[in-house]
Amino acid sequence: MPRSLSPLSIPYRAFQRGGGIAVFLAFVLSGGVTIPGVGPAGPLIVLGIGLLAVAALVGYEIAYVRRFSYELATETLDIDSGVLSRRNREIPLRRIQNVDISRNVVQRLLGIALVSFETAGGGETEAQLKFVTFEEAKRLQRELARLKREAAAEEATADGEEETRAVTAEPESTELFALDRSELAILGALSVDLRVPGILFLLVSTIGSTVISTYLEAVPGVALALAAGVLVVVVALVSWLVGAAAAIIEYYDFRLVRSGDELQYERGLLQRYDGSIPFDKIQTLTIADNPLKRHFGYATLYIETAGYAPGSSGGSRGSEAAIPLAKRDHVLELVEELEPVGEVDFERPPRLARRRYLVRYLLVVGVLTGITYGAETLFPLPFPPWLPLLLAPLAVLFAHATWRNRGHWLGEHHVVTRNGVLRRETKIVPYYRIQTVIDSRNVFQRRLGLATVTIDTAGSLSLGGQDAAAVDVSGARADELREGLETRLEDAVDAYRAGRAGIGSEDEPGASDGDEADDSTGDWERRGEET
Repeated sequence: MPRSLSPLSIPYRAFQRGGGIAVFLAFVLSGGVTIPGVGPAGPLIVLGIGLLAVAALVGYEIAYVRRFSYELATETLDIDSGVLSRRNREIPLRRIQNVDISRNVVQRLLGIALVSFETAGGGETEAQLKFVTFEEAKRLQRELARLKREAAAEEATADGEEETRAVTAEPESTELFALDRSELAILGALSVDLRVPGILFLLVSTIGSTVISTYLEAVPGVALALAAGVLVVVVALVSWLVGAAAAIIEYYDFRLVRSGDELQYERGLLQRYDGSIPFDKIQTLTIADNPLKRHFGYATLYIETAGYAPGSSGGSRGSEAAIPLAKRDHVLELVEELEPVGEVDFERPPRLARRRYLVRYLLVVGVLTGITYGAETLFPLPFPPWLPLLLAPLAVLFAHATWRNRGHWLGEHHVVTRNGVLRRETKIVPYYRIQTVIDSRNVFQRRLGLATVTIDTAGSLSLGGQDAAAVDVSGARADELREGLETRLEDAVDAYRAGRAGIGSEDEPGASDGDEADDSTGDWERRGEET
């Protein structure tokens, strides 16, 4: 039976769309508008036009809500909408990947929610219900999961009626992770928004070179150096405060639950998200950390899905934090539960690559030194122009860290890569999820006989060039990797189609008997890290 939107969506939608009109009317009533030639009646005329606009907007929203209907049928989601022109849509349930629920503070007070129906392979939301009651949103979430289980049961008729009843039964829920207040505080303390320095630089650059040069000439060198130091501290502090606030707001009261063949999550302070991550849509698992997290033994686990980012309106982010912050051992335990990788022994790039990194970073130091010498010819500097040369030892250390943190490993059922220093990412990709294997060699790599092998998947992060990659391996090793990955991909796809592989399956290839998987979770990430 077709259902309608919540009646409370009428005032909320009208307020959303009519916020500008309300501000304008308040400005009129305050006497901020005068119309030449109409005398004191001008504000009243404008006010009358504004009230007519408000009445028309409210009338439109009433008509929209009354003419909007939806029905979750056995095989399709049917949506009829439109006031002036009607639009009828039938979305096959097999295409719907997730029902994502979001509620801001006002919506939670009104008891309504925005429901987004996401499909794999799409960069935008397939359909939205603005707005239904929160209870109705949860019902749609449960019903969609039930209908998809029934469809899966019908396809598995070869296993008999008992297997069908097992598939369609309501799955049990098990809490995998919950972010408590202390961990939330640690997450905020270890979060830094690196966009702040760039934004502040753009703001400062709008002042103009004339003002800056005049200030440099007027202020003594010592005071200028002190001001520069204070500015660096302020920028770092603001970056940390913004990053901490964003992390706390986004991951407040985070919970991750396993229910049948999907992960369900809840999170958010100002904007509350409630959704799921289907196992069969997972493409890549990513363990991310930074120097601070590594020092204190913490990490973040991201799950990349097929063309959809849970919890984002529009699906543009491409991955979801399955664990925003936890001890590394806890993260590895969940990795083993989702994808039993076992013990990993990373193979680093050849030492020739480390020399390449050293030359690259020393060139950066040289360019900075040249810029300071050039700047000194235009205006006096508060520091000697050779000061950037002091970064040379840091360049040496960073080159070694870049080489040390890179590696790749081919397992029986997965390929694992690791890259990055300030943001290190370890990516786990099942062979049957690989879309393309790309062997690339730029002009500098060709001179040293190096290459990069990129493992492309269907995840939306792949569109941004953030795939798993074995970077700066030797040319011969790149050929071996490409041929080996293509062969293993064919074997894994055959096994997956035969039903012997699947993310989240207890009898998945690579899962160990007894306690073997548990014994490996604390060691596989640390293998290959010794200098």
